[in-house]
Amino acid sequence: MLEQSLIRPGLSRTNSWTYCDNLVSWGLLRTKSDLPQAPDELSIYAIEGYWNGRSQNFRRYSFHVDGFVSVQARIRGGEFVTKPILFKGNRLEINYSTSAAGSIRIEIQDADGNPLPGHARTDCHEVFGDEISRTVAWKAGKSVKTIAGAAVRLRFVLKDADLFSFRFRHAGSEGKRSTGFVVPDSRVVRK
Repeated sequence: MLEQSLIRPGLSRTNSWTYCDNLVSWGLLRTKSDLPQAPDELSIYAIEGYWNGRSQNFRRYSFHVDGFVSVQARIRGGEFVTKPILFKGNRLEINYSTSAAGSIRIEIQDADGNPLPGHARTDCHEVFGDEISRTVAWKAGKSVKTIAGAAVRLRFVLKDADLFSFRFRHAGSEGKRSTGFVVPDSRVVRK
């Protein structure tokens, strides 16, 4: 259950802040973006001005795909480390958004928290922008095939960025439609 509003009525104006504002008229829909070459969005259609007895407006609110929850860091930066996980696949993909000054770097560690050779934070190419599916690359390349099946931790170092989700995937499956950024082939390893 959400403990805060998903859509706020916005600035006080005619037809806002009345009963049933932002009343969702249909569920969550995947829609094309208004921007050329931009990824799909999730849209909610809602009614505004429903209870005032005058005209009503029908609005579309759009969201980043899988963008309802994120790990977020401000400009001064922040980081987090996952519990040890096992994964299948040979690529690490992230769903993220940064500011122009923001960035994300990922370090792959062994189960004890030591950086794996070639996958340290300083080896990771800086990631910035706003993408639903970005393959992470290190100086040695994009492949994580040699460490698949081993217990690893992921250290995410963020600066003015949101990380919505991550997953491991096999190369060549990029064109297939995703059901979301869950790590279906992974499981938590308890120490």
